[in-house]
Amino acid sequence: VASFVGGLVARHFSGLREAELKRKLMAAGLYRTAPRKFLGYQILCALCLPLAWTWTSSSTGYPQLIAVMGVILAFPIGWLAPMRLVRRRMERRFSEIDRDLPELIDLLVVTVEAGMGLTGSLQTASRRMQGPLGDELRLTLQEQTMGLSTNEALKNMLERCDSPLMRSFVRSVLQGETLGVSIGQIMRDLATDMRKRRRQAAEEKAQKAPIKLLFPLVFLIFPAMFIVLLAPAVFSFLKTVGG
Repeated sequence: VASFVGGLVARHFSGLREAELKRKLMAAGLYRTAPRKFLGYQILCALCLPLAWTWTSSSTGYPQLIAVMGVILAFPIGWLAPMRLVRRRMERRFSEIDRDLPELIDLLVVTVEAGMGLTGSLQTASRRMQGPLGDELRLTLQEQTMGLSTNEALKNMLERCDSPLMRSFVRSVLQGETLGVSIGQIMRDLATDMRKRRRQAAEEKAQKAPIKLLFPLVFLIFPAMFIVLLAPAVFSFLKTVGG
C-alpha cells in the first residue's frame, strides 16, 4: 500500500527530491527501502494518525476544541515522525561508525604494513568488522566487484556516511592514492588524529555534564534533601510556637 500511494503521489508531483531522500535512507542503513515507498509511509502516517485521534477523542468524550486541535496537530506530526525516526537512526549510525573507525584504521595499518594492498586490507577488515561500519565496507567492496574503482567506491561510501571522521578517512585514502604516498604511514597518522578527536569529544561531553545535571539537581535532589534536613526543624519550631 505504501509503495502504491508513494508512487501515485510521486507521479503527480515531479518536484519531490527522490535523490536526497534516497541518500538519507541509505545513510540510515535502510538500503532496501525505496524513496517512493517511504513517501507512502509518510502519507499513510499523516492520514492514519488524525483518524486514530478522531476515533479516540469521540470514544472517550474529549471536548470538541481539544479534538479539533488534536486533529490539526496530528497531520504534521504524522508527516514528520517517519523522517524524524530516519534522522535519529542516521545520527546513531554515524556515531557508531565514528566509534569503530579507529579500530578499522588500526587493522588497515597492520595489514598494509604486512604487505597487503588497500583492497585486500578492506576485504580483511570487512570480515572482521561488525555493525554499520562493517555493512558499509561490504557494500563498498560489492561496488568494486560490480566495476567501480576504489576511489569511486570510497566516494560513494562517503556520500552515504558523511561524518567528520569518515570524511577524514576517505579524503586521506584518496589523497594517498593520488599522490602515491604510503598508505600505511597515512593510516598511522590518521589513527593518531582520530584518537585526539575522540579524546576532545570526550572532554567536551564531560564539560557539558554539570550543565545537564543542573535540572535534576535543582528540581529533584535539592527538594528531597531540604525536606529531609529541614522538615524536623520546621516541625519542632511550629510545635514550640504553637505550645
